[in-house]
Amino acid sequence: MSHLASTPGTARHSLKMRLASWRRTPVFYPLIGFIIVFIAMAVINDNFLTGSNLTNLARQTSIIAIIAVGMSLAILTGGIDLSVGPVMALSGTAMAGLIVAGVPPSLAILLGLLVGAAFGAFNGAFIAFAGMPPIIVTLATMGIARGLALIYTGGYPIAGLPAEFAFFGRGSLAGIETPILIMIAVYALGFVLLHHTATGRYLYAIGGNEEATRLSGIRVSRYKLLVYTLSGVTAAIAGLILTSRLMSGQPNAGVGFELDAIAAVVLGGAAIAGGRGMILGTLIGALLLGVLNNGLNLMGVSPYLQNVIKGLIILLAIYISRKRTP
Repeated sequence: MSHLASTPGTARHSLKMRLASWRRTPVFYPLIGFIIVFIAMAVINDNFLTGSNLTNLARQTSIIAIIAVGMSLAILTGGIDLSVGPVMALSGTAMAGLIVAGVPPSLAILLGLLVGAAFGAFNGAFIAFAGMPPIIVTLATMGIARGLALIYTGGYPIAGLPAEFAFFGRGSLAGIETPILIMIAVYALGFVLLHHTATGRYLYAIGGNEEATRLSGIRVSRYKLLVYTLSGVTAAIAGLILTSRLMSGQPNAGVGFELDAIAAVVLGGAAIAGGRGMILGTLIGALLLGVLNNGLNLMGVSPYLQNVIKGLIILLAIYISRKRTP
């Protein structure tokens, strides 16, 4: 009887401990923020909770969310990748151009993804082996990638893609839109990499203390190269979705997307200095940004004012992140 009597108290204590533990994770405050913004938008606008709008929201968010996976890896290691928007455009135009030239779509998609990976590896080589600051390297390659996309296309969109190519941006499978399924798959792979492999532990260690990680025998340069290569791949996947949705390769696509990806990572609770963050937090941050954009659009808020609001929210997120970093 005494054992039975103590069970409720023990259960309450266990629940409090779990809540306290959850509160200390990087995703706690982003999740609370997401719930608050979601409820606020639902109350303010009757059209927000409609099925068509929620599907549209998820589809629009998928591109930034996918790019943010690669960005979160870069930020986790104490770096950043400003070239993701132009790399997305370069990969997308490469896919479109190859398909129009007669290359089978499956091969063209693979080659487009390899373009993203190669460009990411190019970034990673300068950062990992030449010791150059990530912000400088990716700022320079940001212009290179955009320039190559414009040279390749002559500054004009590449149209004339086959109807079946629309599947990746407009299609659906089992009632779920393809971009959403691709986003889920990318996040599942990112989750496994970061939270269930030795590579993920090394990436956290590099962001926490790179020199100590190097002295422990871990080849930091190899993992930095991997991080930026993966960032290029996620940008290329986003380029595939956008090119498929628009049914054309756009050399000017992705302008400002790197800032939205950074915002998603920061809003998701990651430390901008590296060493702290979760892939689930990045997804929450991307969804929070998507809900905010969608809700403000439904309310008819000026795009210029939207930029001000998003900027203030990002500043607040960085402030909270710094306060919570030991």
